[in-house]
Order: sequence, then structure tokens, then C-alpha cells
Amino acid sequence: MAQKPVAKTIRTDQWQLAPNSEQKQYMLNTVREYRRLCRFLVTVVCTHWVKLGTLSSDNLVPAVERLVHATTKNPHPKYPQINKAFPKFPSYLRRAAIMFAAGQVSSYMTRYRNWQSGQSRHRRDAKPPILNSEAGCYPALYKGQCFKLHSFEQVEIKVFTGKDWIWTTIQITSWRERHLVANNKIKSPSLIIDGKRCHLSVPFECHPEKVRGTGFVVAVDLGLNTTATVSVVSRNGTVIHREFIHPGRDIDRRDKRLKSVSMRAKKTMGKGGKLNSGFCKHIYRKCRNINQQIGHIVSQRITQIAQEYSVDAIVFEDLKGWKPKGGKKRSTLKQRFHGWLKSLIVNLTQSKWAEMGGKTVTVIAAYTSKLAFDGSGTLQRDSKNYALATFQNGKHYNCDLNGSYNIAARGWLKLDGRKDYEKRPSKNSGRLPRSWACLCDLWYNDRPKLA
Repeated sequence: MAQKPVAKTIRTDQWQLAPNSEQKQYMLNTVREYRRLCRFLVTVVCTHWVKLGTLSSDNLVPAVERLVHATTKNPHPKYPQINKAFPKFPSYLRRAAIMFAAGQVSSYMTRYRNWQSGQSRHRRDAKPPILNSEAGCYPALYKGQCFKLHSFEQVEIKVFTGKDWIWTTIQITSWRERHLVANNKIKSPSLIIDGKRCHLSVPFECHPEKVRGTGFVVAVDLGLNTTATVSVVSRNGTVIHREFIHPGRDIDRRDKRLKSVSMRAKKTMGKGGKLNSGFCKHIYRKCRNINQQIGHIVSQRITQIAQEYSVDAIVFEDLKGWKPKGGKKRSTLKQRFHGWLKSLIVNLTQSKWAEMGGKTVTVIAAYTSKLAFDGSGTLQRDSKNYALATFQNGKHYNCDLNGSYNIAARGWLKLDGRKDYEKRPSKNSGRLPRSWACLCDLWYNDRPKLA
């Protein structure tokens, strides 16, 4: 029986191009001409928004074309100067520009209504929003009309020379492998070009087959001492794989740069004063890029483990709304919490695993690391090494591994439809909330019932 495809997802690849100097100039002309038309169309659409704003996207494009484009059935448009300013402009590029202009005006109108009603005013003298027609947009290339693909090695693009529109063939130097997946469908790419490089931003409509689970889940405990602690747990509570993911080299590179910021701030301010708004912005930009790299490394390894064991789901703690707490005086704990990439890793893993057809669930985070997985009660962390813990029965264990086991148990209870495990008891009850499940609960549920 064939597997049912899950809901479609959109992912974008970058295909690097290698144009010569003449082709690069043509592509720059194309982007400039496209943006110039968008500025004209934003004005037209804003002027007639009372009528255009009520139309659907299928009806809006023909309505705007009747205002600006002359045809045999529409020989006298309301704005004939646009035809004169943009001769031989490709029709599909013009329609893409119309949709972009409509989006700009729609966004402006929404923000202006919010400003009028006071929803977006944080001060009484807040100024109204401004309609921006100088947005840095890029042309969308429709297949067969603006670009033609030749065996994923060369692409033929319609470009503007400054006087005429011509076809030019450009070599593709690098790409990813999404085009090799049979269920992926290529959508209309965008031509992206700056002063140094140019590429095609190619979106793919992905229809992955749903992963058929083999009775395992991947539980991930995100921490400070170890970036991610991963365990693969079966439905009956058997742990078959454990792994610590901690790209220490990248973390050291980031922390070293952040330390240089504090040293430079001391030299700049001295004992008093203020820092300007752009202080060390290049260092912060590098640190953000390093964080992105760390997130990709960790999320990629998590999805690799999930794919290797064909797991039913990847389980994370629900840490939305969590706020860091400061430690003792002169402690760097709060600063370390701000460098915690919990949300970034979860978002990247969800995105990658969804593209493979997998499922991701979140569970309640309370007491995952404080309760012993064997049911012996709360544990005591080591004062010198916070990653180690001692159970009440005297067992010494890694606290992050213990937390990942409990996360897996809660994930299984949620996947099995145990809705009652998230309910908390009344205040008069002396029992722990059922949401604070541990790995031992899977052992008890797996025991055969006596007659």
C-alpha cells in the first residue's frame, strides 16, 4: 500500500550563476528596469485601491493591466505613459510587478488603518506609516516565458540590454539536490544579483512521503553545558542510542568574539558614557552567523539520527515564553542563557524533518531534568559539575541524559493519545502532576496486566 503524502511545504534553493561581464550588466539592467516599473505601478494601484482592494488576485492583475497596458481590445488605457516608458516589457514580468505593487499597497493600507485606530501607536505623536515604492524587489522568472532550464547545467534568461529584451544563456555552477527528488516541483525562481554575486532563488513545492515509524522516538534535551543531548527510546522505554552534540569549536569562536566586545566597550566608555548604536556591529553580525552555523550543525545531526532509526517523531521541550534568570553576583549565567540557541535549533530541526515527511512534537518542560528517570524521586545536582546528578538511591548519572529520557516518555504518552497526562490535579492533591511523567512510566505501562 502506497504511503500517503503529507501536507506540501515550500523550500528554496540557491543556484549560483557564472555570467560574464556583459551578461552581468544585462542582469543589473533587468533588475533596475523591473524596480522602475514597480515604482510606477505602486502609484497606480494606490490611486485606485478603493476598487482594486476588493478584487481577488486573479481579477486584480487584469484590472491593473487595463489601466496601464494598451491592447487591441483596450486601445486607450488610463495611463498610456507607462507603455511609452517601458516598450516591449515582457508581459509575465509586468504581471509579477503588478502583484508586488499590490502587496506593497495592501501592507501600507493595513498599517495605516492600525495607525488610525491607535493599535500601532506607542506614543501620542507617532507619525503615520509611509508607502515605500523603493523596495528592493527582484524579478520573478516564469518558466518558458522568462527562463528556460537546460539539464540543470545551463539556464536561459530573458534580460534587458538597455534597449531591447533578449535571451542569454548562463552557466549554473552550484545547486542543492532538491531538484533530484521526484515529488518536488520547481516553482518560478527569482533573479537575485548584487555587486559581487548573482544567483537564482528557486522555490520547490515539496510533497514528502510520510515517515513510517518503527516504534522509536528521538528525544532532545537542549542545554548550556551540552548543546543537545539526544536519545532514541522505544515505546516500552528501551534506550537504544545516546549521543551528545556539542560543536565546541564554533561556540568558542563565538564567545571569544563576544568577549572582545566587552573589552572594547571598557576602552571606549571608560568609567562612564554611552556607546553608539552601531558599536561593534560587524562582530555581532559574525556572532549571529556563527549561531546560525551551530544551529544547522545540531539540527542536521538530529535529523540524521531520526532518519537512521525511522522514528515516529522528534520530541522537544516546549520552551516558548521561557525567560532567563540571573545567577549570583558577577555570574555570567544570564549572558550564557542569552546565547542559548533553543528556539533556533527547534525551528531548524522542525523545518528539515518536515521536509523529510517526519513529525515533531513538544511536551511540557517542567521537571524533566529534576526527576530521576527510574522513578526514585527528585535528584541532586553536583555543585562542582552541574551536568552530573545523584539520585536518591545513590546512583550517579548525567543530568542531560536523564532529562532526554523523561522527554521521550512524555512524547510517547502524547503520541499514544494519553490526554490525561497533561492535566494537573487539584491543589489539595498531594500527588505530582501527571504531566511530570518519567521513563519508568513506559516500563510500567509495558508490563502485562494480571488477571
